[in-house]
Amino acid sequence: MFLAKVRGTVVSTSKDERLVGFKLLVVSRLGIEGEYVGLPQVAIDTVGAGVGETVIVTGGSSARFAAARSDAPIDSTIVGIVDAVEIGQE
Repeated sequence: MFLAKVRGTVVSTSKDERLVGFKLLVVSRLGIEGEYVGLPQVAIDTVGAGVGETVIVTGGSSARFAAARSDAPIDSTIVGIVDAVEIGQE
């Protein structure tokens, strides 16, 4: 799992039938200082996240199970909306 920021939405009227009914969001992984890390990716939203929110994203086979679609072509699923992040002092 990793933290990410929701940057936008994806509208796709033509897609795999196993993705019908899911909201697709563009997310960018966040580093320890809150900076964007890597390339943005598309994630399935299961929690009602919106643009600008920090979210928890799971990937791989866990992403399919989190979306309750073990046979769907899903690589990333948003499984939580973050209220706060606290990182200890070193």
